[in-house]
Amino acid sequence: MSFVVRSSRSGVESELRRALLEVLPGSTVLPVRSLTEVLNQAPSMFLRRYPVFLLGVFAGFALLLAAVGIFGVVSYGVVERTREYGVRMAVGAARRDIVRLVIRRNLPPVLAGSAAGVVGAVVLAVVFRGLLFGVTAADPTVLVAVVAVLALVALGSALLPAFRAAKVDPATALRAS
Repeated sequence: MSFVVRSSRSGVESELRRALLEVLPGSTVLPVRSLTEVLNQAPSMFLRRYPVFLLGVFAGFALLLAAVGIFGVVSYGVVERTREYGVRMAVGAARRDIVRLVIRRNLPPVLAGSAAGVVGAVVLAVVFRGLLFGVTAADPTVLVAVVAVLALVALGSALLPAFRAAKVDPATALRAS
């Protein structure tokens, strides 16, 4: 059994030892350690948590790469279809229709990729089961949160090119090819 005692007084150790031996006669009371001593042993705790920390860093980089990739692909697709958007606007499409069109064309592939990622995560969770603390191997809350973050990244990545496409002058878009 371990106890944590906070006190601003010095010399509490002997009083604490006496009180414990009164309550639990015949028990062994190990030496009292200060918080500084406990923190000096913290590197061993870091070594246990290091793989999870490293996994989190790599996950952050993966999310950043996914966001940059989604943005690049969506932007390229919008640039390639600039003429189409100009024609649509010339025949009466409103800017909001162009924005909706860009988002409608680009969100489904991202959501399909997220679904494939969830399946892969559930399969790989068996491998990383020992590294998961406080969550189950296929924690639905975590998986839904990841899909939601990727969907928001995809939406954000699609909105900027969509707004750019909606601002294109139809005459300029028709001349460019």
